[in-house]
Amino acid sequence: MPEVYKAERTISSVFKEQKQIDDVIRRLLDRGVPRDHISVMGRNFQSETRIAGFISKKDVILGGLRTGAVFGSLFGSFLSLLTGVGVLFIPFVGPIVAAGPIGAVLLGAASGAIAGSAGAGLVSVLTTLGMPEEKAAIYQTRLQAGEFLVMAEVPSDRTGEFQLLLESGGGEEIHTIEKTFARPCLGQCNSPQDLSPEVRAHLSDEAQHTFIERYNTVLNEKNDEFTAEQAAWESVHQQYDEDENGVWSKAKLKA
Repeated sequence: MPEVYKAERTISSVFKEQKQIDDVIRRLLDRGVPRDHISVMGRNFQSETRIAGFISKKDVILGGLRTGAVFGSLFGSFLSLLTGVGVLFIPFVGPIVAAGPIGAVLLGAASGAIAGSAGAGLVSVLTTLGMPEEKAAIYQTRLQAGEFLVMAEVPSDRTGEFQLLLESGGGEEIHTIEKTFARPCLGQCNSPQDLSPEVRAHLSDEAQHTFIERYNTVLNEKNDEFTAEQAAWESVHQQYDEDENGVWSKAKLKA
């Protein structure tokens, strides 16, 4: 049997140029990091397509899920290699392209940190993942300035190897978090008890069932946990509004 990839830490770094991203993603993949353990964020991907055309007016939400292949054709070949690619609007940063597990966290929020119209930005999300606030603030500022963020979930015993890989590829402000992104379910979600506590805490009972139904449907179709998670959060956002506690619980009135 092939050895199971065991991700235990998350290494992050900023890059100034898009061509550096393409190179470092391919090197991470060549070193055995699965594509669904790599996240990328950036504002200034070169494209003839207007990103703003995908953006809604909500604080955090996308203009529909897109496949990596579609985004690869628009913004660069490396995005076609990653999972769960979409365009998000983040307070204080603006519209960004996000790929990989960070996209699902931003959408719904495994952390709930940028839920609703609270106005919290990327700093809040990264600090809930265990990043020091001063480092998270640097990342947000550099994203605002048009640079790019790469995050890779890696085994603990290979941390040094991947730190060197990012550094040699032009990465700056390299930082390691002692955990990985929370997954909503391990495989199929058979009941609300299968949902991670981080996800379940931000959904009413009814919204939990909405999330699970959509998650399982997309997981069966795509066999991709992050695309399934993004689709599940999108379904929740379409059908519910948040209450004052950041719980998606208020069913939207149908027109």
